[in-house]
Amino acid sequence: MHRIIYSVIFYLTLPVIITRLLVRSLKVPAYRKRIGERFALQPMPKEFAKSQLTLWIHAVSVGETAASAPLVKELQRLYPDAQIVMTTMTPTGSDRVRMLFGESVMHVYIPYDLPGACNRFLDKYRPHLLILMETELWPNLVHSCHRRGVKLLLANGRLSGKSAAGYGRFATFTRSLLEKVDRIAAQAAPDAQRFIDLGANPEQVAVTGSLKFLVDVSEKGKQAYFAAIEKTARPVLVAASTREGEEEKVLAAFKKCLAEIPSLLLVLIPRHPERFVKAGKLSEDEGLTTVRRSDGGVVEPNIQVVIGNSMGEMLDYYSVATIAFVGGSLVDTGCQNILEPAAMGIPILVGPSQYNFVTICKQLEHAGGLKTVHNEMELAQGVSTLIADERARQEMGERGKQLVRENQNALPALMKLVVPLVSKP
Repeated sequence: MHRIIYSVIFYLTLPVIITRLLVRSLKVPAYRKRIGERFALQPMPKEFAKSQLTLWIHAVSVGETAASAPLVKELQRLYPDAQIVMTTMTPTGSDRVRMLFGESVMHVYIPYDLPGACNRFLDKYRPHLLILMETELWPNLVHSCHRRGVKLLLANGRLSGKSAAGYGRFATFTRSLLEKVDRIAAQAAPDAQRFIDLGANPEQVAVTGSLKFLVDVSEKGKQAYFAAIEKTARPVLVAASTREGEEEKVLAAFKKCLAEIPSLLLVLIPRHPERFVKAGKLSEDEGLTTVRRSDGGVVEPNIQVVIGNSMGEMLDYYSVATIAFVGGSLVDTGCQNILEPAAMGIPILVGPSQYNFVTICKQLEHAGGLKTVHNEMELAQGVSTLIADERARQEMGERGKQLVRENQNALPALMKLVVPLVSKP
C-alpha cells in the first residue's frame, strides 16, 4: 500500500518534475536531451546482446561515478564478456562516465521511479545484478528488481543520522524496502548499524569501507597551464566544488587573507558548470583581478583569482594547491569529496556541513589532516595561519595522505560480496 501511494504521488508530481527539468535546461541544454531515457523509451543499442551477462551500476552523479571507477575496472577484469550498463541522473554524471570509461560501458539515464518505466528498463536490459552506489533506494526500482530476481547490492553504503531519521518516519515502508536488498556494503560501522536499525537483516550487512579512498593521483605530467602557476611559487588556495551562496563567503575570506598575503592566488572552482559565469562575475564585482581557466595563457602576477571553468581537471587544480578548501560545506549541502586533496598530501579546510562525508571527515580531522572552519572569518584565519607555517602544512598534508594509504582495502572487501551474487543463477 505504501508503494502504491508513493507511485500515485510520483505520477501527480511528474508535470512539476518535467517542468523543473526544462527550466534547468535553459542553463544546461543537455537536460532537455535524451528525455526518453528518463521513461525507458530509448531504442536499444545494436551492439547490446540480451543473451550476455549484464551488470548494472547506478551512480547518481559525478562523485559516485568517480568512486565507482575501481569497481567498474575490477568487474571488467573478472567478467570480460559481461556488458556493463551505467546509469546516472545528471548530464555531468553522463559526461564523467564517458570520460572515465569511454565506450567500454553503456551509459543511459536511470528511468524515473515509476512502475512502467522501471519495468520497461528491465525488459530492455535484463540485468543480472544491480549495484546501487551509496544510498539510492528507489521503491519501485527495488520492488521490480526483487520481483524479477535481479540481485541487488548497495555498495559504498552511507546513511547519516539525518537520513536515517527521515527513513525512520516511514519505518514499515523502509523495512520492506531493505528486506529486498540482497547485500549492503556499508562504509563504516555507524552506517551499518543505522541500516540494521531500519530493518536490514544483520547477516546481509557488512562493513567494507569506502571506495572513495581509492583515489588515483599518480603523476601524469602536468599541463603547461598548471606548471606555469606552480613555477611562480605563489601560495595557492584552491576552493573546490563550491555551491550556491558559498563563493561569496570564500571571496570574503580571500580578501581578508590578501591584506596579509598579497601574493596569494585563489583558484575558485564551482561545483556546477552552469554557475561558472556567475562565480566569475562575483569575483570581478569584489574588485578582484580575475581570469578564467578557459582563457588559457599565463596567469600573470597581477591576477588574484582564477575561475576553474573546466571539467575533468580537478586533480590538476589540486596539483598547484598550497591549501585546499572543499566546498559544499559552508552552505548546508553536506561537503564534497575531501579525499582527492588528502591523497595528494594537501592540508584541508572544510566547513561544518559534512554529512556527505561525515565519517571520513571525522577520520581525517582525528588524524590531523583536516580542520573544520565554521564561517568565512575562520576560513581566512585558517588559511593565513597555514600559509605562515610551512612545517604545519607539511605535517597536516602527510597525515591526510597516510590515512588514505591505510584505507585501501575497500575494493577487495566489496568484491567478496559481489562475486557470489554474480555467480548465483
